Amino acid sequence: MSVGEEVRAEQGRPQQSLGTAAARNLATTTKSVPQMQEISSRWLLRMLPWADVQGGTYRVNRRLTYAVGDGRITFVKTGDRVEVIPAELGELPALRSYEDEEVLTELARRCRQREIAPGNVIASFGSPVEEVYLLAHGRAEKVGTGPYGDDAVLGVLADGAHFGEATLLDPDAMWEYTVRADTACTVLVLPRRDFEQVAERSESLREHLRQRRSIPRQRTNRYGEKAIDLAAGHSGEPDIPHTFVDYEASPREYELSVAQTVLRIHTRVADLYNQPMNQTEQQIRLTVEALRERQEHELVNNREFGLLHNCEYDQRLQPHDGVPGPDDMDELLSRRRGTKLFLAHPRAIAAFGRELNKRGLVPETIEMAGNRIPTWRGVPIFPCNKIPVTEARTTSIIAMRTGEAEQGVIGLQQTGIPDEIEPGLSVRFMGINEQAIIKYLVTAYYSAAVLVPDALGVLENVETGRWT
Repeated sequence: MSVGEEVRAEQGRPQQSLGTAAARNLATTTKSVPQMQEISSRWLLRMLPWADVQGGTYRVNRRLTYAVGDGRITFVKTGDRVEVIPAELGELPALRSYEDEEVLTELARRCRQREIAPGNVIASFGSPVEEVYLLAHGRAEKVGTGPYGDDAVLGVLADGAHFGEATLLDPDAMWEYTVRADTACTVLVLPRRDFEQVAERSESLREHLRQRRSIPRQRTNRYGEKAIDLAAGHSGEPDIPHTFVDYEASPREYELSVAQTVLRIHTRVADLYNQPMNQTEQQIRLTVEALRERQEHELVNNREFGLLHNCEYDQRLQPHDGVPGPDDMDELLSRRRGTKLFLAHPRAIAAFGRELNKRGLVPETIEMAGNRIPTWRGVPIFPCNKIPVTEARTTSIIAMRTGEAEQGVIGLQQTGIPDEIEPGLSVRFMGINEQAIIKYLVTAYYSAAVLVPDALGVLENVETGRWT
């Protein structure tokens, strides 16, 4: 008898015992609570100190600062043609706060596109500065003379950077470093003579430049803040300087942002299907998890208060070799005192780990909430999947000092709001409609503030897909 005939004969026999499918009708199954793949570790929310903002607005008072400019410039690309957005020229120090759209449009029109091959010199040390360069795409290095006479890389420039703007205020300005293209670069060039021609026809621009030229005469410290006059090391009875600490006249204010949704549950479900788990509680739990995930995303990516968009330009670094290496992490650490943590996408952490493996280095780890967290120089590197990874497989690594006492980065929330179930998060009953559907308004209020610029730093354009 063949195997198939044996199976058919077995199936033809009468059933001698209760089947498992029928037995399950009398059994109580063991169930899990509803699972949710979106839930992440949310280390940013857990590690960020939170300040209670009872008035809904947090004002950051700082010393008066005379530093201007040093912002990123945005471009528009049409085919092979690249143009600067006229209003973005206001990021140049000489044009900061200048708002005449007609003049800015004319200056943008006079910017000429230029393609630079890798390895070519864009500007040479010691030569007169005759043009302003706007780097639309690519990477370039600022090269100077090291302490022993050899070339030293002073910094890396990337998309949106600008250099040579000193010529707009000082016709006798000289290049203090050499700029060399590291990759193929697309730059827009604004010649000084074109700028002067536009200024000759614009009284408002000439007046603006006169005001800007007076700013460097103010005595400032290396952070651009108004200097506090002091005397030290003197003897006898010299005149002791008089001073005062000036404040910003218009300090920045952070208003609490909001994330909301209306949760709907049918009364039949809420009444009849609550064993062994309460349906309403589980619906609220999963909704709150989604709100918290969105909250962390906003704290990283929101254009108004997100960490990636609120980092000062001089605190943004570029990796020297594309991939995140130990030298890049050291440079990021050196920009601020008391760095408390790094935040990086898991792919960036893996890329950094590969660079350590190449050098035979093993990072130390620490235990945090039952997890082993890698560290660099004793600073923990927390994973954060809210940091975006581009199609080109590049991302960013965030470093920050935290806490009000340390003049760092803090989270903002308001506690004690009506129907609060967690700090800054409420679930408010909205009633039952004519379709017998219960509605709950679930709301989270939050924001983040950077108390001083050097509290936050970002290593940008980190490559995550290189394996060699």
